[in-house]
Amino acid sequence: MSTTEEFDAAVRRHDSRIAALGLTVWVGSEPTFTDRSAQTPEWLNAAVGGAKEQRAQALLGELCRRFPGGLLLRSVGRQYPGETHRRWNLGLYCRRDGVAIWHGPVDPILAAPAAAPELEPWPEPELTAGLEAWAAALCAAFEARGFQVTLLSAQSSLERRLVVRVDAEVELPDAADPCLARPSVHEEASPAGGLRDELAQAGVYLFVLQMADALGRLAPRIELPQIPEVPLCLTLLEGLEQASLACGLATLRVAGYLPPVDASVELTTVTPDPAVIEINTAPSVDGQDFLRRIREIYAAAADQGLSPYRLYFNGTVADSGGGGQITLGGPSPQDSPFLLEPRLLPRLVRFLNRHPALSYLFSHDFVGSSGQSVRADERGTDAFDELALALALLAREEHLPPERLWHSLAPFLCDAAGNSHRAEMNIEKLWNPFLAGRGQLGLVEFRALRMQHTPERATALACLLRSVVAMLARTDDALPLIDWGRELHQRFALPYYLEQDLDAVLQALQSAGLGLDESIRAVLLRESFRRLGQAALPGCTLEVRRGLEFWPLLGDAASPEQGGSFRMVDASTARVELRLRAEPGGAADWRAWQVYAAGVALPMRHETDARGEVQVFGVRYRSFVPSWGLHPSLPAQAPVRLLLRHPSQVVDHRVSLHEWRPDGGAYTGLPEGLAEASQRRAERVALEVVPRDATGTPRAAPGHALGAYCLDLRGLPS
Repeated sequence: MSTTEEFDAAVRRHDSRIAALGLTVWVGSEPTFTDRSAQTPEWLNAAVGGAKEQRAQALLGELCRRFPGGLLLRSVGRQYPGETHRRWNLGLYCRRDGVAIWHGPVDPILAAPAAAPELEPWPEPELTAGLEAWAAALCAAFEARGFQVTLLSAQSSLERRLVVRVDAEVELPDAADPCLARPSVHEEASPAGGLRDELAQAGVYLFVLQMADALGRLAPRIELPQIPEVPLCLTLLEGLEQASLACGLATLRVAGYLPPVDASVELTTVTPDPAVIEINTAPSVDGQDFLRRIREIYAAAADQGLSPYRLYFNGTVADSGGGGQITLGGPSPQDSPFLLEPRLLPRLVRFLNRHPALSYLFSHDFVGSSGQSVRADERGTDAFDELALALALLAREEHLPPERLWHSLAPFLCDAAGNSHRAEMNIEKLWNPFLAGRGQLGLVEFRALRMQHTPERATALACLLRSVVAMLARTDDALPLIDWGRELHQRFALPYYLEQDLDAVLQALQSAGLGLDESIRAVLLRESFRRLGQAALPGCTLEVRRGLEFWPLLGDAASPEQGGSFRMVDASTARVELRLRAEPGGAADWRAWQVYAAGVALPMRHETDARGEVQVFGVRYRSFVPSWGLHPSLPAQAPVRLLLRHPSQVVDHRVSLHEWRPDGGAYTGLPEGLAEASQRRAERVALEVVPRDATGTPRAAPGHALGAYCLDLRGLPS
């Protein structure tokens, strides 16, 4: 059996274990992709611009070919303060039973260039006549399905408006009602309370038919109202399909409000975000469905030259820039495991508190109290104490309605500014009465996740989180919170201790009968991008890995989502983890090796993992001097030089950890791929044998610089 087959079989067994418990845990994701070779704003920090929309259209076109039978639509995107227009939002609307939802004219994205009528050869009278015929056919199709249809006049000869009423008793608005002449929903600013279709809420559905410009060509376009239910939506789309085919339309752009979803249909959207194109996947019923779906998405992105990661000149591997969130819920809000078992979410809060690996091991580079996925216990002592009290009060309640659950925990699952979108566990769509249309979906989003390099790794994470939720749904344990204090950002800044903590999570799952097979475990522990390099010493090896840093906040803590400025942090501090372990057959006295950094003897911690004994410690330093940051008098401390000494050796070994090429020269360009990036990182770890300086004496470090897990070179006297 191949590695791929073994992994697929492991995912099937994972699904079987959850199903055996009688649980339904749907899983969605938000993979983000970038053009890792581009240096233009839209691929570095801007949400829109350049050819990003065209790239997204091509990506969605590829997804349409991989998931046939769906309707391509252009729905309303997000708009943040300071943005003059709504962002574009492309969607693929499909039935879950595999039956095609649309056989009508294709979107110009999918059409051959000759399929759309050119602007010049189509005089306005002909366009007007075609529009009239289309509107008449649509009226007839809707009326044949029992709807009340009224054709309205429009200001433009290239526009027609249809009002559809499902219930004949619903009163038709006065012809002078401005709602009937409203501008396109794509042109309006986002209301503070969320987007609402007032006409649709009253049972009146306004369809706007146009001949509109599409890349220099006039093409039919229809703007949909906000349709409340899936059966009604499918019936209306059926009528639209029939009328459009009867009129011989070659192409059709479908725009407007997002369509409704339930367990019978799915919606995948492609949207812009700073530096990336984001895909909001339709939720999958289980791990197998998730794996199938995510493989196609990664493959489609690769076909369009888009990558799930970025490579820097020095070989550093970063995520795409947009994260890789995973969302859990059910086929409907009422069927969400978090609402069926109200005690599940408080247990999950406690479990994440006790296992920092789930917060940091798979995270993006910017973590901590000012990061993108703030832990509930990273907001200070007062917030931690209040969280403990909130959990205790929830435990006392015999009946826990969803609104009480959300209201009790929402103030703690957010960052210091109250932004729930920057929490490691986002519950703004669980049962939030203040988020119109999207707040009460029974969903929990895990945000402490970087964009994963492979679909298998994304699936392994989905299986891990589903298993944790399933385990907690079937337990009565209410473990106490742990006040980690400084240990949270010291011990768990080192990958070794995160790996050990993950192993504890996996053992807990095994004990609960929800263990993950070895092939999934192996994928979870495959963190090669953090590995910098190694140095071979007599009888042992020094392995160097990139640790986590918790960059301090410099700018406004308010977020763009809340009308504030962007966050400015000091990213000049770096941390490396040192692992010293014996080579197979190495000398028994390898433990006598002493490691020095800046003359300070590191108190290496003696640990044991699956490979045997290992010594672990961290070194923190300023890697560069920022133009604006903390400690303006502190110089750069790179390269970091380590001295390794053994009493049986007559020479010392010096390891230099460089931020750039050791010779200081320029790189010829970005790495071609992960293999070349790994090679460049390895070259930055330089080993040389040096004469022993018998006169040298160890240097004492002040207490604030030397902790139990790390030496902070910034705190040493110069």
